[in-house]
Amino acid sequence: MPNLLRRAALGLALFAVALPAAAHTGEGLAGGFVSGFKHPILGWDHVAAMVAVGLWGAFLGRPAIWVLPIVFPLIMAGGAVLGVLGVPIPAVETGIAASAIVLGVLIAIAAKPPLWTSAVIVGIFAIFHGHAHGTELPEAANPAAYAVGFVIATGLLHLAGILLGLLIALPRGSLVIRGGGGLIALAGLGFLTGAL
Repeated sequence: MPNLLRRAALGLALFAVALPAAAHTGEGLAGGFVSGFKHPILGWDHVAAMVAVGLWGAFLGRPAIWVLPIVFPLIMAGGAVLGVLGVPIPAVETGIAASAIVLGVLIAIAAKPPLWTSAVIVGIFAIFHGHAHGTELPEAANPAAYAVGFVIATGLLHLAGILLGLLIALPRGSLVIRGGGGLIALAGLGFLTGAL
């Protein structure tokens, strides 16, 4: 079983490394499911935050392992509606970068707040991610299909984080996960410098 976990984690890591960053450019959003699905996966800022949600949920254990990846897309959909309606939210890109920093740090320091606190933290960041998607929805040829695509991609990125979180069962797995949190936080700092 440990070999299977290592192979799954390596495969996910290689998959993530092979993706180019292109979030929030607004280019190439012809619309529909495929565009919505590609958007979170092609943006490193989204990948880092989505994987962090799943990873933190796995680190926290049950019920957080499934609550956090459910809370995020639900609240993200609300943020998307705000974006579609043109409701301004200040510093969306900064909020997205902060999501990777904060979630990465929480994983790195092995923070285990109460479930409701974890859900609120994840929910706040979901608003920023959703708003970024929502502002691009009106440009899409099929906004409903686009929304379904980005919610499914988000869920798959959460699942990738959960699968990486299974490394905790391995010897020194907790240290590996915490190190991963540190890398996510550092990536978030890079996103923040780009957002400012």
